[in-house]
Amino acid sequence: IDRWIISLLNTLVKNVGESLDDYEPTRAARAISDFVNDDLSNWYVRLNRKRFWGKEMDDDKKSAYQTLYACLKTVSMLIAPIAPFYADRLYSDLTRSDRSVHISIFPAVDESAIDKDLEKRMRLAQQVTSMVLSLRRKADIRVRQPLGRIMIPAVDETQKGYIESMSAIVLNEVNVKTLEMVSAESGILVKKVKPDFKKLGPKFGKAMKQVAAAITQLDQPSIAQLEREGSVSIDLGGTPAVIEACDVEIISEDIPGWLVANEGNLTVALDITVTPELRREGIAREIVNRVQNIRKERGFEITDKITLTFGSMPETDDAIREYSSYISKQVLAESLVVKPLASDAEGARTLDIDGLNLTVIVALC
Repeated sequence: IDRWIISLLNTLVKNVGESLDDYEPTRAARAISDFVNDDLSNWYVRLNRKRFWGKEMDDDKKSAYQTLYACLKTVSMLIAPIAPFYADRLYSDLTRSDRSVHISIFPAVDESAIDKDLEKRMRLAQQVTSMVLSLRRKADIRVRQPLGRIMIPAVDETQKGYIESMSAIVLNEVNVKTLEMVSAESGILVKKVKPDFKKLGPKFGKAMKQVAAAITQLDQPSIAQLEREGSVSIDLGGTPAVIEACDVEIISEDIPGWLVANEGNLTVALDITVTPELRREGIAREIVNRVQNIRKERGFEITDKITLTFGSMPETDDAIREYSSYISKQVLAESLVVKPLASDAEGARTLDIDGLNLTVIVALC
């Protein structure tokens, strides 16, 4: 992920330099904004939180900080012509120098650091992640609730390899246990094609209705070819006609217990069945989140050790006992006890865990 963001940074330097040379400051500013918001903040920093928070200043933690420093320093120089005062402040804060960013050398592109293949793989991982999170919102399932499986029909071996190489990042981000790649021709996911009459009309004229009818009759192998190659040939009474992917909308039918999403030639299916095992893990994760919030509210130090006492409830007892080690480790609890506990007991708090009122006492050791 360090190599990816450095590659993207050098691509940004190249694009911003070209835009400014072409007197296109708006295009340059938008490229910087997209990089900082979408890639550096929402992806790189978020995915590396554990590296930044690590206790030991080991090589891995140093790499994360040095990479972030290089990105921010370069961004401060790129935005200097666009946001001069903020750029100067950011540059001086980073370098701890009185030297102005405006007398520094404009960043030069390191072509050897640009890895387009890596950029494509990570972009695909971001796309898959975004689609799965969208399906979670559609099903109203929080990210803290683990789910079992993602299924993706690969249009070709390249796409399959890209996704498999990034599967660990995707699964961690969307909190799903496994990602399964299947063949587009497997028949597990049934797809259909919807004609775009606004594009077919000018292209085929009077034959549009005949073309549209043929499109709706495309079989699964033909649809797979359309996704893979971007076009497919159909027969119009002895006359061939080429249908391009931009002429149609390819949609997948939902299957029981799954939700399906399509973007271009990428299809993602999410198993939204919450088993009792997954439910218990989800409860444990929600408890960790609520206890961490209590720690913050009470102004506890990050290193403060605590004790936890939970009120006994049939709906949560199994989850707390099964994941007691996980909960304790996440919130720095020295002890964790489950017993009958009145909601009005001294120091007691009531946690809303997906509609369940769980009583807990959080106390410093």
